[in-house]
Amino acid sequence: MAHFITFLLVLSLSLTFSLLPETASAQLRQNYYARTCPNVESIVRNAVTKKFRQTFVTVPATIRLFFHDCFVQGCDASVIIQSTGSNKAEKDHPDNLSLAGDGFDTVIKAKQAVDAVPSCRNKVSCADILAMATRDVIALSGGPSYAVELGRLDGLSSTAASVNGKLPHPNFNLNQLNSMFAAHGLTQTDMIALSAAHTVGFSHCSKFSNRIYNFSRQSAVDPTLNRAYATQLQQMCPKNVDPRIAINMDPNTPRAFDNVYYKNLQQGKGLFTSDQVLFTDKRSRPVVDAWAANSNTFNSAFITAITKLGRVGVKTGRNGNIRRNCDAFN
Repeated sequence: MAHFITFLLVLSLSLTFSLLPETASAQLRQNYYARTCPNVESIVRNAVTKKFRQTFVTVPATIRLFFHDCFVQGCDASVIIQSTGSNKAEKDHPDNLSLAGDGFDTVIKAKQAVDAVPSCRNKVSCADILAMATRDVIALSGGPSYAVELGRLDGLSSTAASVNGKLPHPNFNLNQLNSMFAAHGLTQTDMIALSAAHTVGFSHCSKFSNRIYNFSRQSAVDPTLNRAYATQLQQMCPKNVDPRIAINMDPNTPRAFDNVYYKNLQQGKGLFTSDQVLFTDKRSRPVVDAWAANSNTFNSAFITAITKLGRVGVKTGRNGNIRRNCDAFN
């Protein structure tokens, strides 16, 4: 009888574990490369700092690359893969064409620096290098530093088709934003925190021209937009403007990763509808107000959110590998 009870217990436990979702993120940990490549973080940081000194665009380009990578098929560096004659890769989907080349270059240069150390060669994934580089550019531009979790493998597929409907658009409302982030286990609070990436970087006029020229039948200009700011945007983005013209997303401190993003929202200076809605919608406004008033609270929430983002869709075991070149499959 005792043997039968033991058998039932083992059976029920095995069934329980088989029903649990496989949590690939469980393998992520700090100091993952302590034995294989102990100095990897300083190697990456040095390479990223060198790139940062060449151009500030390194900051927003790398952050955006990480976000676009994780939201499509998980944080697996699949967004870096180059298209080939037989495969149109993620990076060539229309939603990714605006990703600045400096983000890709930052990861590739950091990978080269890591692989230049014989004991580290082909030991560190491009996905992890992108996660480290993102942390480093945030700190270099005045944002919070944090311990980054490592242990991701690089993805084995990258298709433009996989991007469809996976990335938020500038005209999204709060429900659309919440729904898209929730699909990755991210809360409304996480979404509001991650939106602060728009405190650095730039956008092209076409992404928000509807807000300053043809918003609705009742009003050509979006009424939630600060009047003076709208006029300023019209001057920088006249009709039929060169589509390559870029505008700072944060009109006040565009080269600092800070909580001024939320102060801008309070003043009607969110560049996209998806930015300004965080203040105009009563459900999210209290968080915007709190973080506009307290940068430490914001920094803490941002670290929580970007750490959770880094756990999305992590590849393990046979689902990934370590690429020799970040932009091509082995």
